[in-house]
Amino acid sequence: MKPVFDSFTEPQIDRRKMLLGALFCTAAGVAAWRMPRKHLDYLGNQKLEDVVPRTIGRWSFLAASGLVVPPQDQLRDAIYSQLLTRVYSDGRSPPIMLLVAQSGSQTGILQVHRPEFCYTASGYRISSVVRHPIAVGSTVLPASGMDATNGGATEHVVYWTRVGDRIPTSWSQQKLAVAELNLKGFIPDAMLVRVSTVGQDADAARASINEFVKTMIASIQPERRSVFIA
Repeated sequence: MKPVFDSFTEPQIDRRKMLLGALFCTAAGVAAWRMPRKHLDYLGNQKLEDVVPRTIGRWSFLAASGLVVPPQDQLRDAIYSQLLTRVYSDGRSPPIMLLVAQSGSQTGILQVHRPEFCYTASGYRISSVVRHPIAVGSTVLPASGMDATNGGATEHVVYWTRVGDRIPTSWSQQKLAVAELNLKGFIPDAMLVRVSTVGQDADAARASINEFVKTMIASIQPERRSVFIA
């Protein structure tokens, strides 16, 4: 009669499982090593209401309400660190509406709302989004423009987003900018600046918006202009 232990067979090492295990460990190590850790925050501890002047050239602060804002939900609250809404008037032409939204951490999971989405969510019919470059000093700001109609009123909208040191001109470029900065180890802040006015004359409205944007950037303290135009 053979001893029981003579029938015991030592388990064979599965090389394929060992290889997969090593690959998974390596991938986890690389992911941990490449996790963004450096915060890139242009606004810092400053408040938007203190950075943006209440008087901008010939325009003066009129009200803080009446603007189309991103939907009031938990996602908006999670995205934005600060949200500034103001209406400016010069007493003659249609009022200028300004919305500035800042997000302190763009990790790729959350993104700033672009106006083409929040206007649609608010029941507006929007036109195609087109390029609307604005010359600001020696810099050309790659803004975008669109028209939003609700009932008989048309709001002419010009906006741009800044993600870290980039100004992406589309949703896909915005996501790509976040991904590239994350891969470089940065957690960038982001800014949405939206300027609009209501009027039948589209050319006059856009000219007024352009003048307002140029004057606003010039009115902001030089060391804080990078918050808006990188």
